Amino acid sequence: MAPAKPLGLTPTAGWQGPGARGPKRGFTWNRVLWALVFPQRGQRILPTLSGTLLIALSVGIGMAAYNSANNILFITLSLLLACLVLSGVLSWLNFRGVAWRLEIAPPLRAGHEAVVGLGLRNRKAFLPTYGLWFELLARQVEEGPPPESTITGKGIDLREEWKKSGQNETRGRLFLRERLEPRGETRLDWLFQPAKRGRLRVELAGIGSQFPFGFLKKLLTTELRAELMVWPAPVEYRRLAEAGARRTAGGERTSRTGSGGDLLALRRYASGDSHRLIHWKASARSRQLLVRQFAAESTEGFTLWLRTEAEVWTRPEQFELLVSFGATLAEDLFRAGQLIAAAIDDEPPVPIRRVNDLEALLDRLALVKVRAETNGRESRGEGVPSPANNRKNLLTFAPDGARGVAAYVDGEKTATA
Repeated sequence: MAPAKPLGLTPTAGWQGPGARGPKRGFTWNRVLWALVFPQRGQRILPTLSGTLLIALSVGIGMAAYNSANNILFITLSLLLACLVLSGVLSWLNFRGVAWRLEIAPPLRAGHEAVVGLGLRNRKAFLPTYGLWFELLARQVEEGPPPESTITGKGIDLREEWKKSGQNETRGRLFLRERLEPRGETRLDWLFQPAKRGRLRVELAGIGSQFPFGFLKKLLTTELRAELMVWPAPVEYRRLAEAGARRTAGGERTSRTGSGGDLLALRRYASGDSHRLIHWKASARSRQLLVRQFAAESTEGFTLWLRTEAEVWTRPEQFELLVSFGATLAEDLFRAGQLIAAAIDDEPPVPIRRVNDLEALLDRLALVKVRAETNGRESRGEGVPSPANNRKNLLTFAPDGARGVAAYVDGEKTATA
C-alpha cells in the first residue's frame, strides 16, 4: 500500500479556457462581430449530418426561390439560414465564460484504477452552459531519443507504428449531462488504469458541443496537460524466515535519527513529519513548529540495494517483478520503521527518513531500466563494487528460477515473489 496521502483531488494545472482570462473588457458590438467572423485559433465548426442536410435543403430552396421568384420560398430560405446563424451564435455563447482544469489525486500505481478529475467553472452572470463533452488522453512518456519520422525514416511499417502508439495511449470521454449554472462549479471524474510504471502525461485533448440544435459541431483544442509519475504496482510476496535486524552487543545507539528512546535534537517541522513528534513547549517559545529527533539503535533497519545488470535480468517480465518487489518491500519496511537507506546500482545509499524520501525512491523506481553498460572494473572481472560496503542487514535481490525474484539479507534468502 502507498503512504498516507491527503484525501481529495489535487489541482495539477491552473484554470484554462474562455472563462479563465483576466478582467473582462468593456462590451462592444465590434468585438462581438469580430469574434463571430474570425474565431480564435484552435476552434473549429463542422456541420453534423442534420446540419449538412439543412444546408443542402437551403441551397435547393434558394435555387427554386430565385428561379420562381416566390416570396414564400424566400421566407422559408431566410428561416433556414437564420436557424444556422442562431445555432452558431448560441454555441459561441455556450462556451463563453467557461473554464476548466485537471485535478488528479496522486499517487498513481501501475495496474490500479486512477481518478482524473476535470473541474469546470461558469463565469457567466446569467446564461448556463449545456451539452459539453471532453476528450481526455493518458499517454506514456517514453524516455530516450524521439522516434524517427515516418516521412524521413526508412523501412518503417506505418501500421506497426500506429499499433505501438495506440498501446501506450488511453482515451476517454466525459459528458456534461446536467447544465452548469451561472457562477457555478462542478467536477467530472474519469477512471482509467495506467498500464505500466513510468512517466505519464494526462491531457485534455479537445472539447466539443452540438448545442443547441445539433446542426453544427463546435470543437476546441486545448493545451491543458499534466505529467505524473506512475509508481510500480505492489506485489504479493512470501517470507521464508524472520529477517530480523541483527543487534550488536549492548544495544548500542548511534547519533543518526530514528525511533529510539533517547532525544537527539530539535529541528524545524518539515512536510511529512508525524504530528506526534512536535515539541509544543519549544514551538511556543520559538514561535515556529519544532519536532523531536530521537537516536536510533545501531542495529535497526535494512539497507535496500537494487541492481539492474542486463546479464542478471534477461527477461523483461522478471525485471518488472523485481522493481515491483523492491518498491513493495521498501514501503513495508518504511511503514515498520526498518528502512534506513536505499541504493540503485553503484550509486551511494540515500537515507530514507521521511515520507518525502520514500516518495523520491518510488519515483526513481518508476523510471529505472535494465542497465546494459558495465564499468571498467566489471569488464576486467574485478567484481561489482557495493555501494553499501561494511553495512549489515543489506537487502539484495536475485532471480529465483525463470520467473520469480528472491530477496536476500546478508546472503540469506528471506522472501520470494
